[in-house]
Amino acid sequence: MTLNALEITEITEFGKPLAGQVAIVTGGSRGIGAAIAKELARNGAIVAINFVSGFEKAESVVKEIEAQGGTSFAFQSDVSKSEDVQNFIQAVKDRFGKIDILVNNAGITRDRTFRKLSTEDWNEVIDVNLNSVYHTTSAVIDHMLEQKYGRIINISSIIGQAGGFGQTNYSTSKAGMLGFTKSLALETARSGITVNAICPGFIETEMVGAMPENVLESIVSKVPMKRLGTTKEVAEAVLFLAQAEYITGQAINVNGGLYM
Repeated sequence: MTLNALEITEITEFGKPLAGQVAIVTGGSRGIGAAIAKELARNGAIVAINFVSGFEKAESVVKEIEAQGGTSFAFQSDVSKSEDVQNFIQAVKDRFGKIDILVNNAGITRDRTFRKLSTEDWNEVIDVNLNSVYHTTSAVIDHMLEQKYGRIINISSIIGQAGGFGQTNYSTSKAGMLGFTKSLALETARSGITVNAICPGFIETEMVGAMPENVLESIVSKVPMKRLGTTKEVAEAVLFLAQAEYITGQAINVNGGLYM
């Protein structure tokens, strides 16, 4: 059953800045994606997340949002595959009738020095991190153009700006997101759609937590604020861009001053 605009507004709390809006967060079952989903929901948005594996984690995010009075929906799909994305986007439209915010957050790493990097390592990271952005955005752009409103927020990385040892595939995918952001922002600026990116630095996530302790200590020592960032701090930047009307084509750094 498709909900109309009034029904959508009624199931969110009035007085919240995103009340009545429908958001999609890819890779929303854990880490930064889960924090973004919860932050958008806390501010009134209905939030749809996708996951490839880890049904329990995805359901945990949905249940936490619902326990706080929000509305959420989890859908299993592989964002590196166009058909999966089309099915996910259609499921959101069928359920909620529209899409206002798209957060392209899904990402993986397959770190190797370039000489050891396999074709599979390269293609897998590019498919999940970069090609997925094409798949999701192409699936929602006509809808956003028709409603003359949309917020597209791409989660890039400090590694896409400064590079990273053993991360040519990851760095390329995240740098590609920045070029995509700027070009699409130019195309949609007159149509009520903003396109921006966020470049997190080193954030307290499972991915960063898996680093050797000595490596992590070395990284923190170089951060002017002398600590890792939190997933909530990234989520708050997403919330800001979801509300901003005169900001487009920009990359917002959330990195404690590590890259300026």
